[in-house]
Amino acid sequence: FRAMAAPSGPLIGAIDEGTSSIRFTVFDQKGDVVAFHQIEMESIFPSAGWAEQDPLAMWEKVKTCMEVVATKLKASGYNVSDVKAIGVTNQRETTVVWDKLTGTPLYNAIVWLDLRTASTVDRLVHATASNDKNALQRLCGLPISTYFSAVKLRWLLDNVSSVREEANAGRCMFGTVDSWLIYNLTGGAANGGVHVTDVTNASRTMLMNIHTLKWDPELYNFFGIPPSILPTICSSSEIYGRITEGPFAGVPVSGCLGDQQAALVGQLCMNKGDAKNTYGTGCFLLYNTGTRPVFSRHGLLTTAAFKLGKNKPCVYALEGSVAIAGAAINWLKDCLGVISNVQDVETLAREVTSTHGVYFVPAFSGLLAPYWRHDARGVICGLSQYADRRHIIRATLEAICFQTREVLEAMNKDCAIPLQTLRVDGGLTNCDLLMELQADLLGITVKRPSNRETTSFGAALAAGLADGVDAYNLDLIRDSKEVQVFTPRINVDDRDERYAQWRKAVHRSFGWVEERTKRLPQETPLPHSEHVADPRKIMTGVAAVAAVLAGIWAFRHYRGDA
Repeated sequence: FRAMAAPSGPLIGAIDEGTSSIRFTVFDQKGDVVAFHQIEMESIFPSAGWAEQDPLAMWEKVKTCMEVVATKLKASGYNVSDVKAIGVTNQRETTVVWDKLTGTPLYNAIVWLDLRTASTVDRLVHATASNDKNALQRLCGLPISTYFSAVKLRWLLDNVSSVREEANAGRCMFGTVDSWLIYNLTGGAANGGVHVTDVTNASRTMLMNIHTLKWDPELYNFFGIPPSILPTICSSSEIYGRITEGPFAGVPVSGCLGDQQAALVGQLCMNKGDAKNTYGTGCFLLYNTGTRPVFSRHGLLTTAAFKLGKNKPCVYALEGSVAIAGAAINWLKDCLGVISNVQDVETLAREVTSTHGVYFVPAFSGLLAPYWRHDARGVICGLSQYADRRHIIRATLEAICFQTREVLEAMNKDCAIPLQTLRVDGGLTNCDLLMELQADLLGITVKRPSNRETTSFGAALAAGLADGVDAYNLDLIRDSKEVQVFTPRINVDDRDERYAQWRKAVHRSFGWVEERTKRLPQETPLPHSEHVADPRKIMTGVAAVAAVLAGIWAFRHYRGDA
């Protein structure tokens, strides 16, 4: 962060609406950060496996971040008018529905990792001719999963009467978070806000044809989604509209990318064969496959990577999505209480030289790539009297690395050219030990950029490259990037032995939800009824956490640590 500098050249802003925080960042022509502000974003957990956020709170926090940054720019000698364009990047798949006439949300945003739609997924899979979760992959590149927006939207139409009634009346608007923010930035209901999305976010809904980049009738009819509620699909880099209020009024909104695609662009992975892994709430590895989509046979997703202009080709990627990465560290702090803040993780994990045979599979919301098992749940394996919190903490870091290796192995099989270098970004990459372990457990070089704001920068880059803005020179930016390199330090036998043990632990996590449903009557929401949380599910989750806490307390008491 450059606190004071002589103003030179245009500036570009980026809104980064993530799962756990919202930030607004302003970059200069070289991609260096000039000013930023960040606010935490709270989630709501109304029932076990459910995750929601308040769309109005989301919008208010975006406005606050922009106002604070405007003040910081002035204090640093800049004019707000130096900001020539603003881009948007966002948590993907998270689903928002609102009233076309009032702009009021009809329900909380359903977050990407929400599991309430498990029974909806089962019903949809059974509705396919092949009874196969991959039946729609040829059209949209994705499996039928709780992860994607169309399934969440189907649940809303089935279970929330206001959404269903507004949709039938032609008043409902649907969008991922980018659509919701751009709609409000450009005026909302009162001032003609535009209802758009870009190809990267649309490719995560299961409603866009991955070949034509248009909403597909076969897909939206399969899910029973009225096409009238869908936003217009645009490229990732064009002027969608202009901001109508606040300190940046009149500035064009000209970039839009889902957060993981934004990180790919921000890492300058513009060429076929480039790849990056982002370590945040989850973990997301994207591999640039060029201008033709590649379909995975090993549990990966085919997705739009970027389309940097109306008349530019769409570039595609294979993606491996891991649901729980940084969220596992928050769980250590907030649920188990074995750390007081996340900064303790590296210090405590370095106090031991290994996990002493402990393996942690953080399948809190099932497993995504390459397994796609929503019946999996978290397990800790290999505990002995010797193990203490430090071994569990280190096992948590290793879990993030092992999950990345599983995705990378699937990617190497699909692409037939093993990756030799992995570019990394995201908040967790500030942990040097995690990066060292990642290089060790992958057996390849890991490169971390000096500027960690790659997601925000990707959105800014898309905005700055748009026709009519033209604020960025890619060659100048490439020349200014510095990286730190982490290389493997362990031998192949050690690496493979530990990975084999991890795979055993993963298979121990399978089937937990199925076992539970054998003991409890299956709950099936009534068609078109408001869904009510099952108290049995809540108590089952509470009992499970209580049992783990009691076990840890007993073990610490036995060792004399309590």
